Amino acid sequence: MSFIPLLLEWAILLILLIVGFLVIVFIAKVLLFFLPAAIVALVVWFITIDTPYNRLLTGIAFLLVAAVSIAKRK
Repeated sequence: MSFIPLLLEWAILLILLIVGFLVIVFIAKVLLFFLPAAIVALVVWFITIDTPYNRLLTGIAFLLVAAVSIAKRK
């Protein structure tokens, strides 16, 4: 009688482990995808730290590098 709930627990555990692994892989891929854009944005921010438009320029640099990364993938 207790065999079916134990089997169900193992099935749920296996499903949750697979979902957790896929989430971790997805997060790692997203971080690796945005890493070059973040580095370029950080460099632009350090270069333009004294200008009034440093946040705007940093955002533009991030978006341009991210767009180039997307275009390069396809």
